[in-house]
Amino acid sequence: MIANEPKGTVIGVGQPLSTVNVGIAYAVLSALVFGVYLFVMKRWFTEYPSPVFLLLTYSLVPVVYLPIVFISSEPFLPAGNRVNVLGSVLAVTAVTAVGLLTLFRAIRVGEVSYVSPISKIVPVFVLPLEVGLLGQHLSALQVGGVVVATAAVYVANWQGTALLAPLERARQSRPAQLALLSAATFAFVDVGKRVLMQELAIEPTTYIPVMAVGIAALMAPLAFRYQVPPGWRGDLPKFVVAAMFVAYANHIVLLSFQQLPASIVSPIVNGQAIVAVILGAIILDESHFRARLAAAGLAIVGIAMISVG
Repeated sequence: MIANEPKGTVIGVGQPLSTVNVGIAYAVLSALVFGVYLFVMKRWFTEYPSPVFLLLTYSLVPVVYLPIVFISSEPFLPAGNRVNVLGSVLAVTAVTAVGLLTLFRAIRVGEVSYVSPISKIVPVFVLPLEVGLLGQHLSALQVGGVVVATAAVYVANWQGTALLAPLERARQSRPAQLALLSAATFAFVDVGKRVLMQELAIEPTTYIPVMAVGIAALMAPLAFRYQVPPGWRGDLPKFVVAAMFVAYANHIVLLSFQQLPASIVSPIVNGQAIVAVILGAIILDESHFRARLAAAGLAIVGIAMISVG
């Protein structure tokens, strides 16, 4: 892990270029893994209510992640600081659960074509949060890259309405407002992860098992309100695969948060949506393929601007 850069440091000036590029590489890799996970989730688990899916998947995450915990040389909980570590991880986990529930509510009461693009503009909130709360500075080119990459995520989730209709509708639409709230909530989660990984030096091997158990526990009361599909036991191997995606994609993205500020990691990782919709367009013949390709191009430009900046 790199040392925390002082306030006022511009990323790329206060850090070695190799460190920045390694962090970006981790973020891109996690976006690819998360994108495949989103595609798999859409193909395999459409019959499952969201709380049920999350309960079953996150309950398995600590199990499939055990090999990484065992081979890690770091203590699971640092001596003398265990209460603070657990409290910090659980706080970020609770905010994550709020974001998930808000997003699910938005999808349940609204149209996906309006809700989805808005819910993905997380980096728009991450940048001012990190600048305001942590004193993070980015170069002008990097700020431009964040904007371009965020636009790419928005376009990737656009579903054929007027391009800015989801944002315009947010003024009066309750589902759109909930989606906006979920995006803001996940921005706090991303900034929280950066603080956990850098300022508090918490290891991914501590965060991921605690986070997974916390999400499962918080989802359990909601999951029991729904009827589980009768063939769920036969789907357990699929849930194991989903849990592996969640565990290892999160591990990779936390490695990125160890290296870089959240305002750079967030737009890249949220590019997972671009991977998922392109896979859907190619394999499932979903519509708006040209828009998805345009989104991918924007994402590449944005990432290049962040890296060069």
